[in-house]
Amino acid sequence: MTEEQIPELAARAAEQHVVVIGGGIGGLIAARECAKVGMPVTVLEAADVLGGAIRRAEIDGLVVDAGAESFATRGGHVRRLIADLGLADRIVVPEGDGAWLDGIPGVGAAPLPTGGILGIPQNPFAEDVRRIIGWGGVWRAYLDRLRPPMTIGHTQSLGKLVSTRMGAKVRDRLVAPVTAGVYSAHPDDVDVEAAAPGLGAALTSAGSLSGAVATLLAEREERAERAGRPPGAAVAGLRGGMGVLVDALRGELEALGAGLRTGCEVVGLRREADGWTVTVSSADPETGEPVAEEVPATGIVLATSEPAARTLLGELAPDAGEPAAAPEIEIVTLVLDAPELAVAPRGSGVLTVPGSRTAKALTHSTAKWGWLREDAAGRQVVRVSFGSQGEPAATAGLGDEEAAALALSEASSMLGASLRAEQLRGAHRARFVQSQPASMIGARERRLRARAAVRTVPGLVAVGAWLAGTGLAQVVPDAIAETDRLRRALLFG
Repeated sequence: MTEEQIPELAARAAEQHVVVIGGGIGGLIAARECAKVGMPVTVLEAADVLGGAIRRAEIDGLVVDAGAESFATRGGHVRRLIADLGLADRIVVPEGDGAWLDGIPGVGAAPLPTGGILGIPQNPFAEDVRRIIGWGGVWRAYLDRLRPPMTIGHTQSLGKLVSTRMGAKVRDRLVAPVTAGVYSAHPDDVDVEAAAPGLGAALTSAGSLSGAVATLLAEREERAERAGRPPGAAVAGLRGGMGVLVDALRGELEALGAGLRTGCEVVGLRREADGWTVTVSSADPETGEPVAEEVPATGIVLATSEPAARTLLGELAPDAGEPAAAPEIEIVTLVLDAPELAVAPRGSGVLTVPGSRTAKALTHSTAKWGWLREDAAGRQVVRVSFGSQGEPAATAGLGDEEAAALALSEASSMLGASLRAEQLRGAHRARFVQSQPASMIGARERRLRARAAVRTVPGLVAVGAWLAGTGLAQVVPDAIAETDRLRRALLFG
C-alpha cells in the first residue's frame, strides 16, 4: 500500500457496515478488529449482557467469576490482547498447593501427583503416584518401560494409549479425572496429539510413555525459562476477575463508535446482491412485546454458539456437516462463612474420579486467587461443576435452592469438611452448553469441514469455540485471523 492509497482505503472502510452476531469474546474481538480500522460495526447479543462464557455474579455483595475464571498462557495470544487493552498489570497466577483427586477406590482423597501431563506420570514409583494407584498399579505402569516402543499414530485415543502402556489404574484414577475436569470427556474419547502435541514424537524417541512425558515437561520448562515466566504457569487470571476483560473490550468499542446492543436476538440472515439483511427480534421497551427489524450489512461475523450458528446458516452452508455433541455444564458458586476452609484443606481444588460423585470438579476460588481472598474478607468462595460428555448435569432437573444444597453437600465431601447449610451466605448457578473441545477424536475434521463450508459464503465469517476450540487461547487468535479475512475481502474485493 502506498501513502497515496491510505485516504481511499479509509473512505472505503467507512462505507462498510459489519454486523457481529454474538457478543461473547469471539464477537467482541471481531468487532474490535473491524472498528479499529474505521469500519462501522454493530454487535447484536441475544442475552442481556456481553461476555458469553465470561460471566459475573454478585453473591452476598461479593463480585465473582461465574464462568471462565482464567486463560491458558500458551501461545501468548491472550496476554498480548490484555496488554493491548492496558490490563497487563492485572495479570495474576494461581496460588495454593495445587489440586486434589477425590473418589479414589480404597483411598478416598489425595493430592494430584506433580510431574505429569494430563495425569500421565513421568515416574510411576513416585510416592504421590503410588498412593493413588497402589503397588499393583505401579508395577503395571512400569511395564511401559519394558514394552516395545510405539507411536501415537497407532493409537489415537488417549485412554487406549494409557491403558495399553501403563494400565487401567493410571487411566481411570489419574487421567480420567483430569480429562473430565478439563474437557468434560472420558480419556477414550480424547485425541492424544490434539490434547498433548508432541507426545507422539517424544514417545518414539524416548521409547516409553513415561519417558515421553518427562521429555515434554523438560521442553516446557525450557520454553517457560526463555519466556521469563514461572515453570508450569499454564494458566493465569485477572485481578478483579475475567469480567475485567469484557469491560475493557466494551469500553474500547464504545470509544471507537461501535454499536453494542443486548437483548437482540437475530432470527434471520439473508444474502442480498449488495450485502446482507439481518432480521432482529427485540422487546419493545414500553410493552415488552417482540418487535422485528431489519438491519443492513456489508459483512457478517457469526459469533454465536454452534446450534445458533447452524440455524442462521441454514442453506447458506449446506456442506457444513453434522453438529457435534456438546456437554451441558452447570457451575454452582457458593459463598460460605467457613473459616475451617481458610487453611485450604484440599489445595486450590478437587477433581473427581468419574462415577464416584455427582460433581466432576471443584475450585476453591479463595485459595486459588489472592485478589478474591482479599475481597472476600474472610468468606470462602467455592465453585462446584456438574455435567460431562454424554452425562447430563446432576443439577439439571433441580431448582436453584436444591442445586445449591447439592453443591454444598458435594463440596463438603470433596473438601473433607463438614459444611452446614447455615454457613451458606449465598449461591449462584450458571448453565453452559460447552462447545466440543478441540481435543476430542474427530473434532478437528468436523471443524475443518464446517469452516470450509462457511468460507464459501462471500462476506461472512464464523468465529467462536465451536470452530476454534474451547478456551480463550484458541478463540482469540482464531477470531483475529478470520476477521482479518473479512476485512480484506470488504476492502480489497
